[in-house]
Amino acid sequence: MILKKTEEEIKIMAEGGKMLSEILKEVGKLVKPGITTKELNRVAETLIFKSGSKPSFKGYGGFPAALCTSINEEIVHAVPSDRVLKGGDIISLDIGMEHKGFHSDMAKTFLVGNISSEAQKLMKVTRQSLKVGIKAIKVGGYFKDIGTAIQKYVESQKLSVVRELCGHGIGKNIHEDPQILNYEEKGVSPKIEPGMVFCIEPMVVSGDWRIKKSVDGFGFITADNSLSCHFEQMIAVTKDGVKILTMLE
Repeated sequence: MILKKTEEEIKIMAEGGKMLSEILKEVGKLVKPGITTKELNRVAETLIFKSGSKPSFKGYGGFPAALCTSINEEIVHAVPSDRVLKGGDIISLDIGMEHKGFHSDMAKTFLVGNISSEAQKLMKVTRQSLKVGIKAIKVGGYFKDIGTAIQKYVESQKLSVVRELCGHGIGKNIHEDPQILNYEEKGVSPKIEPGMVFCIEPMVVSGDWRIKKSVDGFGFITADNSLSCHFEQMIAVTKDGVKILTMLE
């Protein structure tokens, strides 16, 4: 069941999304060779609490941190650790926050120093695929249109979209209906209507789309150890059209 939000609730989520965007921006400034992912998490958690909000991820399903820090072949949900970033890495920072009873969620992949041409292309295509997905959102259209647009664009660039992970609705719960696939969905999907708030998050890989669980028990990695990239934004559908509630620079 898709839970629609009132105009006032969307305003609260927009406020939270703006705050979260600023927090991720500050954490992103620290991404450089030599820093640990545990330190990035410490800063993220401190900034969330300082804003008067709470981390969405910490304790969710037993996850031990406020930030997901997924490096190179790690797709999503990697647990922060003493791992040190090195030049040539790419890292997805996925962050969520509960503000006034409503969650916000977003992710951005950052480069660490000088990266390969392969990684540069992957980041460019993944970010563009997010824009393509957002452009496919039409009031009265269908959620399946989003995944179809993302897959078509990504595969035109000779890359692959992950099939076993997806975007999601969001509100008083960090994960709500509907699930939003990043590839063409067969059959009927829900109609896009005003009051719906959800996250679009293409996960694009340079190799095969198949995945496996990582050793930390929470994350997912590419089965063939190819590079992975991840961008996510939170979107609201209103009577006035589509509004992006988070900001990626």
